[in-house]
Amino acid sequence: MAFWRTLLDRAGFAPAEPGTATRSDQREHGRTPALRAAALEQILQEHVAALGSDHPRTITSRNNLASKYAQIGRREAAVAQFEQALRDAAAHYGEDHGQTDVVRENLAWSYEDSGRHAEAAEQWETLLKRRDEHLGPVAGDTVAARSRLAINYRKSGRYDAAIAHYEKAIEDAGVPEAREDLRLGLSLACASASRDEDGIQQLRMVLAQRRRRLGARHLDHLLVQHRLGRAYTQAGRLEDAVETLHTAYFNGLSAAGDPDIRMLTLRMRRDLAGALSALGRHREAAALF
Repeated sequence: MAFWRTLLDRAGFAPAEPGTATRSDQREHGRTPALRAAALEQILQEHVAALGSDHPRTITSRNNLASKYAQIGRREAAVAQFEQALRDAAAHYGEDHGQTDVVRENLAWSYEDSGRHAEAAEQWETLLKRRDEHLGPVAGDTVAARSRLAINYRKSGRYDAAIAHYEKAIEDAGVPEAREDLRLGLSLACASASRDEDGIQQLRMVLAQRRRRLGARHLDHLLVQHRLGRAYTQAGRLEDAVETLHTAYFNGLSAAGDPDIRMLTLRMRRDLAGALSALGRHREAAALF
C-alpha cells in the first residue's frame, strides 16, 4: 500500500486501522493514551479557532485525534471526528483528492471497528472506484480495497455482492497467500448464501495449497481442515465430515506440543464426536470423551 501510505505521510495523517492506529503515540512524552488524547483535543481546538475547520493543519489534527480515539476504544467518538475530517477534507481538497481518500480510508476502518459494516462498505466502494481508475485493478491497493468491500458486504448481509467481489479479488491478487485468505472469505460468503458446495470447494482448494506449502501438521493447515469438516457437517455430508475431522484430529494429536494446536484438537474432537453421533455411530462418539 505504498502509494496511499506516501500520501498519508505527506499529510502527517495517522492511519486508523484498529489496533495499529497511532502506536508510537503511547511513547510520546511518556504520556498515557488518555493524556495524549486530551493534548490532541486541545491542539484541535486551537487550530479550529486560529485557522478554521477546513485548514490542512486542522484536518490533520482532527484525523490524529480520531486515530487516538480509535486506538483507546472510543469508537463512536473516532467515527464522529473522522466524519467531520472527511467533510472538511472534501471542502478543502475536493472529493477526488488523494488526501481526502486517506481520511476516507480511516473512516472506513473506523466504521468497521464499530460494527457499522454497511457504512464502511459505502466508503470502500468509493475507494475501490478511485484506485481502480488511478492504479488499475491488479494493484495491491486496489485488491485490498476490493477485499475490504467484500468483507463488509458479507457482514452487512449482501452475500451475492460479496461473492462477486471476492471472486474478482482472487482473480486480481498477485500473492498466493493473499488468494488463500480471499478464498476463505469467499467460503464464508457462500455458506451465508446457502451455497454450501461452492464454499466447500473453496476450502478444499485452500487446504490443498496449505498442505503443499506448510505440511499437514501446521496450525494454518489444521484450521482449514477443521473448517472443512464443519462445512461438510453443515451441508449434510456426514461421511465426508467424519473422514475429514478424523484425519485433522489425529494430525493435531501428533503436533499437540503446540498449545494452539492442542486447543484446536479439543474442538476437533468435539466436532468429530458430533458428526459420528449424527451418523448413529454413538459408541465411537462416546469413546472420544
